[in-house]
Amino acid sequence: MKEFNICIDIDGTITDPYYWLSPANRYFNRNVKPEQVTQYSIDQILGVSRKEYIEFYNKNKFIMHDREKIRGDARNIICKLFNISNIYFVTARDKDLEILTYNYLNRYKIPYDELLLLGSPYKVKVAEKLECDVFIEDSPENAIQLSQSGFKVILLDTNYNRQVSDDNVFRVFNWNGVYEIIEKMLLQSKVV
Repeated sequence: MKEFNICIDIDGTITDPYYWLSPANRYFNRNVKPEQVTQYSIDQILGVSRKEYIEFYNKNKFIMHDREKIRGDARNIICKLFNISNIYFVTARDKDLEILTYNYLNRYKIPYDELLLLGSPYKVKVAEKLECDVFIEDSPENAIQLSQSGFKVILLDTNYNRQVSDDNVFRVFNWNGVYEIIEKMLLQSKVV
């Protein structure tokens, strides 16, 4: 029986963090580059109202999420981790994206134990319920909330989360870095 519980966000974590940028640039007639995305509030990056961005997102979310590219080595590392731990995908996506999300994970042959679509960015209660040992995330707000609630967080580096610094947050630049940290955690847990 696997005893180590890994919670993983989806958008920007297993997928390209700037998946929304090209369609948003076309829709709003902008030319924002990934290096200009230095904060998590997409509407502010694009210079549009929150209402305008939500309208764009609701019109385009099925196509955007279906076409998201997977991050390099994410699938291979998750497959390795699945052999030694429980994998829970915990996403802020709304329930109306449930079938699309199952299909996406299946298309890329990504193994997991459970998929939870919260419809909210707040993930602490679910992490507690799942007895999460480590949470893999890209959102700066989620990383801080989880860290301050006592969870270890592996933060995949992006232009919009560089300001995050906390004792429980481990920054990595790719999925190989994720594996290295989890491997150390597993070794330490066997020693204790």
